[in-house]
Amino acid sequence: MHPRSRHFAAAALLATTVSLAACYADHPKFKSTDVTGASWGNSLSLTGHDGKSRTLEDFRGKIVVLTFGFTHCPDVCPTTLSEMAQVRKGLKPAEAQRVQVLFMTLDPERDTRAVLAQYVPAFDPSFLGLHGDPEATRRTAKEFKIFFEKRASDAKGAYAVDHSTQSYVLDAAGRLRLMVKHDSIAADLPHDLKELLQEEGRGGAKS
Repeated sequence: MHPRSRHFAAAALLATTVSLAACYADHPKFKSTDVTGASWGNSLSLTGHDGKSRTLEDFRGKIVVLTFGFTHCPDVCPTTLSEMAQVRKGLKPAEAQRVQVLFMTLDPERDTRAVLAQYVPAFDPSFLGLHGDPEATRRTAKEFKIFFEKRASDAKGAYAVDHSTQSYVLDAAGRLRLMVKHDSIAADLPHDLKELLQEEGRGGAKS
């Protein structure tokens, strides 16, 4: 990811995450950034690599881990999905069934349903790839405060996509709860998922 893009994303989220942390100090102690109560990150309308239209309501009852990227990404995206697969494998079978990982492409021009269907489940069969037309892609990225920008193509027509690298976790009620840095997935996500799974068993988050 280009440094300017990373700084842009961090600046856009800083004020919100600090204020939310203060307002929800009585919530479970997460390792990731607690964004409980955020007014954004509440909706999406895309198509899964299984061909089905998908919204967040389809995953109610499960904890959703939502990440963004593109299949031609050489480093951050495959690393993120690989680490999420390892995190899911570390859960008890019953717990793993209650966690859904979603990968939304920021490169709908190349990442068709067929491409996503081959790429995403290769990390874990339960993972679901999501794609939309350019407008749906922009709308969803804006909803989750994800910056992305297509770079100029080279002589062979190849190009990269600069993008924010954070992932998000939504609880079983569909509420945005956590922002996870891409380099903290292996260290922080296992703990945080267990916190949310236990919270669900206790009756859910306070509003």
